Amino acid sequence: MDTSKKRIIGVSGGLYFVETDDGIINARSRGIFRQKGIKPVTGDYVELCCVDNCEAVITDIYDRRNVIVRPPLANLDIVILVVSSCEPAPNAFVLDKLTAVFESKGIETVFAFTKIDKAVADEFAAVYEKIGYRTFMTDNTTGQGADDIAAYIKGKTAALIGNTGVGKSSLMNYIAPAAEHKTSEISRKLGRGRHTTREVKLYRLDENTYIGDTPGFSTVEVSRYGNISSKETAQCFREISEYSDKCRFKDCAHIKEDSCAVREALAIGKIALSRYESFCRMYSEAVKRENEYK
Repeated sequence: MDTSKKRIIGVSGGLYFVETDDGIINARSRGIFRQKGIKPVTGDYVELCCVDNCEAVITDIYDRRNVIVRPPLANLDIVILVVSSCEPAPNAFVLDKLTAVFESKGIETVFAFTKIDKAVADEFAAVYEKIGYRTFMTDNTTGQGADDIAAYIKGKTAALIGNTGVGKSSLMNYIAPAAEHKTSEISRKLGRGRHTTREVKLYRLDENTYIGDTPGFSTVEVSRYGNISSKETAQCFREISEYSDKCRFKDCAHIKEDSCAVREALAIGKIALSRYESFCRMYSEAVKRENEYK
């Protein structure tokens, strides 16, 4: 086997599934990565070589354009936030926090609203469309909308991310039938679904097009995707960032200051109240977190 650049498309129990020109092979990683405090993850581009027993070994990890630590996934172009129109109902703060995190990492976010056969999500989606996010309406009983998403991510690496029970696995079945994901019934007692995805894997749709599914999460686990500093928070809300440079004071926090262009934009409807409330909550959480470490 020649030393060359390949891509990890899955990880399980310390074994890496690497896509090569000759197909998918199993590989191990060198212990030196642990010594450096890094670890190969799904989506990484790597170099392979053979050791004495002809076992494939990952010898190097190419520079990442971005990485999500939990779930571990690298080199994403697009994150598809899968949002249920009902059962469970959309949580604006969860969506806004995830959107801000992906903005900070330079990953494009699009929204896929599911279960439109049960409830309408147009008003909720309009909040994000107004500030430039692409949205899709999907029906997991018929597959409506899945082809549009598949066309949109062509030539890109995308990942489905969302709460447990929103229909990620069902949507994945339509976008990538070969994935053969199992779906589960919504637990009405809990108001959410059972976990159907435990590992992060990338599925190749065609040349240079990949889609990954990720484990569902509950609202309290959303922080695992990453945190943003108080100084960076405004820049990760694109409509707030648009007005922040117009504030009278350079260090304006956009919370209660006078002559705040952000608050003025909020007052005349240029910024949605739900988005501003999410910004304020994220900012306050960041300040509290930073004060704890002083």
